[in-house]
Amino acid sequence: MIKITLQEWLPIEEIYKDGIVKLKNNKLIKIIKINPIHYNLKSDLEKESILNSYKIFLKTCNFNIQILIQSNKEDLSHHISKIQKNISKKENKYLEKISQNYIQYMNQINLTRKSSSKDFYIILSDEINKKIEYLQSEEIIKNDLKEKYFKIKECLSRCGNSVIELCDKKEIEKLFFSLLNTRKNLNHNFIKN
Repeated sequence: MIKITLQEWLPIEEIYKDGIVKLKNNKLIKIIKINPIHYNLKSDLEKESILNSYKIFLKTCNFNIQILIQSNKEDLSHHISKIQKNISKKENKYLEKISQNYIQYMNQINLTRKSSSKDFYIILSDEINKKIEYLQSEEIIKNDLKEKYFKIKECLSRCGNSVIELCDKKEIEKLFFSLLNTRKNLNHNFIKN
């Protein structure tokens, strides 16, 4: 049996200051976080406009993208304690009863761990061309990934979404950790709080 170290196993070679990640297979990736709008709360006219903007996004992206949706289990105990503090301030017995019922409901969700949030990411990638000089090729790809990011940002912002370029090394490491270590990360969220 061949033993390898964790560093050899991980696909990441380097995370650059601009948020571009170099993988060991000579690919560069750029990670974009999307904070979506709540489509169901929009009027029919707004929904139509959003769909038209999304169609433009799909036509504009004539390059490969990967969409990643990450579900995170949430611990609601902090939210519940805030509500409990506010109950004592309420003088209306009816509002107090509603708040107590809501706390019971939240406790039930929290115990069954059915509460979750979702994070949405778009991952852009390109491979370093070995025919061109290595450093030149890497710079060309970095610039190309940045241009693609701006295209995506422009199109998805028209739909009402918030588009964030992941540039912080710690945030990128945290995302990779959660992707590579999902089970432990889910348990860690509940233990930490």
